[in-house]
Amino acid sequence: MIRFILRILIGAFGLWLAAFLLPQHISYHSTLDLLIAAVILGIANAIVRPILIVLTLPFTIITLGLFLFVINGLVLWLVGHFSPGFHVHGFLDAILGAIVVGLVSWVGHFIIGSAKTDAQR
Repeated sequence: MIRFILRILIGAFGLWLAAFLLPQHISYHSTLDLLIAAVILGIANAIVRPILIVLTLPFTIITLGLFLFVINGLVLWLVGHFSPGFHVHGFLDAILGAIVVGLVSWVGHFIIGSAKTDAQR
């Protein structure tokens, strides 16, 4: 349960950082809206993203994996539509925001993973 909460907080931090770095393109109303958007993003990454990856596998192979940026942007753009207080103003903005959120998530999951292995020792 603690790892789930940490993942949501990392996702919320990534969304906050994306909104901070791209203020005219990604916006939110409150911290609660960021947390709700992070939960929706987690659900979308668990359900929608794998389906999109399988359906667009030929494009991903042809573009040597670069089409995954488009998929990640699409998922973030959908989160902006389904989250009440979190807004993504365009598809290119969603791709840029997804890059920021992805980098923050990657670093955060690396830290969580290494914390888990330290606790197991």
